[in-house]
Amino acid sequence: MSWNPALTPGCPDEVGVDSIETLIIPRSRDLGGFEVRRALPAPKRQMVGPFIFFDQAGPAEFLTGAGIDVRPHPHIGLGTVTYLYRGDFHHRDSIGSDQVIVPGELNWMIAGRGVTHSERTSAAGRMGPHSLFGIQTWMALPEDAEDMAPTFEHHGAHSLPVIESEGVSLKLILGNAYGEQAPATLFSETFYADVVLQARARFPMPDNHEDRGIYVSEGSVLVAGQEFEAGRMMVFRPGDAITVAAGDRGARLMILGGATLNGPRYVWWNFVASSHERISIAKAAWKAQQWGQGMFDLPADDRNEFIPLPDPIRVQAG
Repeated sequence: MSWNPALTPGCPDEVGVDSIETLIIPRSRDLGGFEVRRALPAPKRQMVGPFIFFDQAGPAEFLTGAGIDVRPHPHIGLGTVTYLYRGDFHHRDSIGSDQVIVPGELNWMIAGRGVTHSERTSAAGRMGPHSLFGIQTWMALPEDAEDMAPTFEHHGAHSLPVIESEGVSLKLILGNAYGEQAPATLFSETFYADVVLQARARFPMPDNHEDRGIYVSEGSVLVAGQEFEAGRMMVFRPGDAITVAAGDRGARLMILGGATLNGPRYVWWNFVASSHERISIAKAAWKAQQWGQGMFDLPADDRNEFIPLPDPIRVQAG
């Protein structure tokens, strides 16, 4: 469906509450003055399309010299999607990528058979008081891509398609929707977009994808006459024509989804796989710390520390 606001399918009053298949209230974690809200995986819903992990980072404020320091850590079987509203991240990884991401841009790292990366506030960002607010997601890879070599793509803000209409501004981050196509390389049918709505503006969800969800980052939206505040994810019933309306303060949304995968995915710590065996192999490789001699290495310019393999008892797979 190409999005034509004059031909919006349905309206908020025509959408039944039962069109919301799952309502997710994220779990919050305080990481020492820095809050993370995790919407996926959830007890009632592991994935939305290929999206298997969804974290809201912040909003948080930092003093001069302070910031985020996520030490080098490993991934397999997934792609990480980093998108910021405010602040920056300095990404380094074991395949040589070295990239600072700022708001409106996309960092897309495909772990494949194994990669290590770190994410830290940049040196420039620490030069004064600063804030951080953004979303990081993981997308599970289809089985035929789990053993691929890791890759990294960065796409600047001006390379991502933008659709604007009355009271609505949408930036397509990944995949296809409303007749537009984002530039990142994907391995399954997907859509992912940043949507800003003015007060009471109406917005139709794409109707050409099997799984569809909305995460409210700021403000609120109305669905079937019910208002959903920031920090809520709604996953909709397949096939229904869905239109939402922003509340009186407007709203900022992340819309996401795509085709479901052909089998289950297992999650342990930072590893995603179609089998327990793959995760066991990755755990042993990270624990061995044989950097550059097996599955994992450390980033060339960030080798002085790393996150050790956690105690299995303390790890939850969602």
